[in-house]
This record gives sequence, structure tokens and C-alpha cells, in this order.
Amino acid sequence: MTHDHHHAHSAADSGKTLMLATALTLGFAGVEATVGLWAGSLALVADAGHMVNDAAALALAAGAAWLARRGASAQHSYGLGRAEFLAALINSAALLALVAWLVISAITRLHTPQAVEGVAVSLTAALGLALNLVVAWMLARGEKTLNTRAALLHVLGDLLGSVAALVSGLIIAVSGWTPIDPLLSLAIGALILVSSLRLLRESIHGLMEGVPPHLDLARVGQALAAVPGVASVHDLHIWAVRSDLPVLTAHLVVSDLVAWEEILERSHALLKHDFGITHTTLQPEPMTRLVQWRDRLPVSHQRSHRPENKDASVC
Repeated sequence: MTHDHHHAHSAADSGKTLMLATALTLGFAGVEATVGLWAGSLALVADAGHMVNDAAALALAAGAAWLARRGASAQHSYGLGRAEFLAALINSAALLALVAWLVISAITRLHTPQAVEGVAVSLTAALGLALNLVVAWMLARGEKTLNTRAALLHVLGDLLGSVAALVSGLIIAVSGWTPIDPLLSLAIGALILVSSLRLLRESIHGLMEGVPPHLDLARVGQALAAVPGVASVHDLHIWAVRSDLPVLTAHLVVSDLVAWEEILERSHALLKHDFGITHTTLQPEPMTRLVQWRDRLPVSHQRSHRPENKDASVC
């Protein structure tokens, strides 16, 4: 089986798991919201909102797996993976609106307390906790892509939301102290705020073609400069077409253009093995060009070039 076929098969399996997880999570979010509104529990409604967040994250990952199988076309030569960042941006904006609603509702509840059916809240939150454990198990045993890892973090975060709603219901059922409900709603809101701001930052970074967070531009440049036959590296760019597909372009100044084929193979092997970058475009250049990253050159060569500036911005 070729690498592309294996990737498509893995993406298909990953997509099916994510779609099932999405359906389960979204379905139970509806149950939680209904019971929360009937029982008067803001914490349960907040947890339902968090589960809708999880469902959106799971659907986003499933959509990315589906888009990965579609591949490139004449109109979209890189494929449609960038839609993942766009959907994440919309998702994070909706989450920030949800947090604002939760904060306003919780403050209103603290001023004018309402009766809460503690037992119904506890039972529903306990079911939500069990569902989150099942979904987390499904994701943990599936393909380990960046998307599924991100979705798993969302679900694990929602476990805390279910625990908060469960605690709220139990305290109200035992003591009747209703302020615990809006207080824990604020805690769930803070949890959603942290994850949504992180998602917002990552989506904007991806849309602005930033260097993927797990890669260091200077470290990659210096590693390429250390490849035998490479004198220096400049005009290095790294970005992501989708979260799991980094792309690199660079100009390599080589001491002998005749040896370019061997240098190219070594460079590709280095980028794949050390940094997980497989989509690369490398251009050879003669020794007279400007450098940015240089490994170790003889003194005579160093004098014949401009001084190295490792802090220079990428050309």
C-alpha cells in the first residue's frame, strides 16, 4: 500500500470515528440543554454549551479528514485543508459569544436566585460524564493526528464541565444552596474562554501562514545548513496548508552544483526524519549569494561573504 493510499485509508477511519463521536456529543448536548432549562440549572445549560463546542471541534476534525481524502484540484492546487483554520475561527468567535451569555446569566442568577432541581441535574451530568469518557476512549484508540488530539483535549475539558454540573446538582440536592449553580457556571465559562482563545489564536496564526507552533524556523535553517555540501541557507519559509501538513521552501547555497542531486536527497531525508516536513521546494544557488544560516565554513569563505546575521528577518 502506498503512503497516499495508507493516509487516505487512515483519514477515512479517523473521519468515521470523529463523525460518530460528533453525533453522540451533539445528541447529548441537546438532552443536557433541555433538562437544564426544565430544572432551572444554568450549570447544566453551560455544560451543554461546552458539549456543543466539543461537537463543533469533532465535526471540524471530521471535516478535515474528509477534505484530506479529496486532495488537490486544478482550482485548489493545495487542496481545501485551509478550511480547517477558517472553521476554527468561526467556532472560536461563537464560543466567545457563549461565554459572554454565561457571564451575564450567572451574574443575574446571583442577584435573583432561582430554584434548581438538584437531583435531575446530578443524574443528567453523571450521564454526560459517562458519555465523555466513552468519546475520549474512542478518540484515544484512533489515529493520532493533530486534529484528533485537539478534539480529545476538547472532550477532556468537557469532562471537567460535567463534573462541575454534577457537583452543583449534588450540593443543591443536599443543602439547597442555589448560588453554587451560577458560581460553577462561571467556572465552566472560564474553561470555555481559555480553550476558545487558544483556538482563536491558532486559527488566526494558520490563516496568516505563520510557522507551525511545533517548528522553529531558525533551527530548521541551521539543520539544513549542516547538510554536507550546503554552504548556507536563505529565503526559508515554513507554513501550513492544514494543521498536519507543513510546507517548506528554501534557497540552498551549495559549494558544488554538480552534487545537487545528492544534497537534495539528504535535505529531504533530514526534513522528513527530524521535523516531519515532507512537502518541500528547495532551490540550489552558487556560492556567491547572500546567506542567512551558515553551518561551519573555512575562514577564507567567511571573509568572502557578508557577515552572518542569524537574527535577520527571513528574506
